[in-house]
Amino acid sequence: MSGSDRIRVVIADDQELVRAGFAMVIGSQPDIDVVGQAGDGGRAVALAERLHPDVVLMDVRMPGMDGIEATRRIVGAGAVTGDADAAAGSGTSDAADGETPRAHATRVIILTTFDLDEYVMAAIDAGASGFLLKDAEPETLLDSIRTVFRGDAVIAPSATKRLIEQMMNDGYAEGRVAGDDARSASRVAAGGRPDGPGYTDPELELLTDREREVLVEVAHGLSNQEIADKLFISLPTVKTHVAHILAKINARDRVQAVVFAYDNRLV
Repeated sequence: MSGSDRIRVVIADDQELVRAGFAMVIGSQPDIDVVGQAGDGGRAVALAERLHPDVVLMDVRMPGMDGIEATRRIVGAGAVTGDADAAAGSGTSDAADGETPRAHATRVIILTTFDLDEYVMAAIDAGASGFLLKDAEPETLLDSIRTVFRGDAVIAPSATKRLIEQMMNDGYAEGRVAGDDARSASRVAAGGRPDGPGYTDPELELLTDREREVLVEVAHGLSNQEIADKLFISLPTVKTHVAHILAKINARDRVQAVVFAYDNRLV
């Protein structure tokens, strides 16, 4: 696989040994490259601006700018030019020599030692595409990088149910679904459902029986391959179902699909 075809990753963590460990795991893969490392959020933003990596693995607790704020800058308004210039001028950037930037959206996976709801919520709100604990199996980390690179979202299974319940309680889903001004019935308002406890979103009726089955498994945190294995269908078929589901319920990604499933009591 040529260098231009591989997934390019930046690792941001204030502990050098942690960065080295992740880099060793990732470096063993033929389809993923570590193109830069940063010891704090500011340097991570600078590297994202300069290298445009596909994925950033971001620690939460770091000196100076923390991982949540760095994530918000990278995926929200883009990397901060001033930070990038400062890092380049001071020689503090740890980018691999000879790397050239690729102009596309950088996705962020939050990695933390702490399985705390406030971190999960803050990460999702900042625009992160994934949230994993640092004690995740190497295979889980690698699969998550590939999943996020493809445009899907990943949340640690231990946090998924609590996250969605918190979203529902706080009305987090309100305004998060694209086109919500035309689909206000699909929102979850703080304090309860729009039309009482028996209400379901009209988009639910657009889903076929098989699409509902797939959506339930997505809400349970299963990957596409796991869904294929459980439902005895091919992986391409699962991908097609997921794409149709997202389009029909007007969801941006799997996180919003999970919110929809919980909101409509499919799980």
